[in-house]
Amino acid sequence: MINTIPNYLTLFRIAMVPLITVAYLLGVSGLWVALIFLLTSVTDYLDGLLARRLNQVSRLGAFLDPVADKLMVVVVLVLLLSDREVLEYAISSKLFTIVSAIIIGREIAISGLREWMAEIGSRTQVAVSGLGKFKTSAQMAAITLLLYKEDFGAIPVFRIGEFMLYIAAGLTLWSMVTYLRAAWPELEK
Repeated sequence: MINTIPNYLTLFRIAMVPLITVAYLLGVSGLWVALIFLLTSVTDYLDGLLARRLNQVSRLGAFLDPVADKLMVVVVLVLLLSDREVLEYAISSKLFTIVSAIIIGREIAISGLREWMAEIGSRTQVAVSGLGKFKTSAQMAAITLLLYKEDFGAIPVFRIGEFMLYIAAGLTLWSMVTYLRAAWPELEK
């Protein structure tokens, strides 16, 4: 079941990460980088929807889908953190850095937890939840706005994105606690 539309969408998402990175580093308009990121983010929703509707859920897709999401989020947050202009414009560069570190750290920790739980045969206890999906959506929306950077008329797009990133960090911590609670019985053994 490797050759399915959902798997191709997931692979597309992974392949877009270097394009987003190069576009950002070359100074391509924030509008274009944000649109590329948004289009790529939408494939996350589509691949899951199509996998279920077309009955094309696969082990490869179950493995690659969260990897693609984490790769997108982590790489773009690192890009934003490396951009002096972004840090100068943020309400607090320290807060922006801490929140980004929380998100990145959580992604690494939960990936490790899921891998370990799979190793001991308890992967379903830390399966992706509705909260995790909502957290991912909040991150993707926030990052899209942060990449755009420019105000849209009187609408402070970057500030809204920054505020949404802080909300996403709260959701990130909440979902991490939820996953750790689910895994706790196994962790105590």
